Amino acid sequence: MRTDRWWVQPLVTVLVLVAFIVYATIRAFQNAHYFAEPYISPFYSPCLTTACEGDTFPELFTGPTWISPALYILVFPLGIRLTCYYYRKAYYRSFWLSPPACAVAEPHRRYTGETRFPLVGQNVHRYFLYAALVINVILLYDAVLAFRDETGEWGHMGLGTLVLLVNAVLLALYSLSCHSCRHIVGGRLNHFSRHPLRYRFWTAVSRLNARHMQYAWASLFSVAFADFYVFLLATGTITDLRFF
Repeated sequence: MRTDRWWVQPLVTVLVLVAFIVYATIRAFQNAHYFAEPYISPFYSPCLTTACEGDTFPELFTGPTWISPALYILVFPLGIRLTCYYYRKAYYRSFWLSPPACAVAEPHRRYTGETRFPLVGQNVHRYFLYAALVINVILLYDAVLAFRDETGEWGHMGLGTLVLLVNAVLLALYSLSCHSCRHIVGGRLNHFSRHPLRYRFWTAVSRLNARHMQYAWASLFSVAFADFYVFLLATGTITDLRFF
């Protein structure tokens, strides 16, 4: 019975997410142009194999050269977004039309929730969050290393430094504002008064949680832009703007 353009939001969600998936897939399998001293693409960090370009993270093992280093770590950022409470709402409504919008009937006859395979796997979201928090620390480490020039000398900053730093902060805010993070710091408590420190953490995460949707989209765009910026530098398309 709705006569407004309720279909615009799910359509835009589909287009943006499909565009990101296509771009990220191409870049992950490209296995090239992800390092431009001192910057490394967040799609490839942490780069764990001896086949990695650059020197930003300890090489932990020797992998087949035909396997892109990005494939070893992208499963974790993908996992947290795929199982994220907000993104579930976004792609359930846009891709599966369950439901497509408020007061709009969905085309499915039955509703089983997340009790059957594969949706029962959404319950592992907390563990993807743990991995994402570790990756957040590594990306902040990459941003610190970006305060160097091409020779490795410290005390320099370029536009790429800001790009990596903003991306690392947005990804950290996205992870820390997660619903599971809120439950981890303040859940399973009957009396906050007996746990004042955890109550403070819970209050801070709750404030971030109110903007979880905004952080989800902002970090999605920032991680794609950071990778694209490094790609442009690595291919020689542009040169990094140095501030000092």
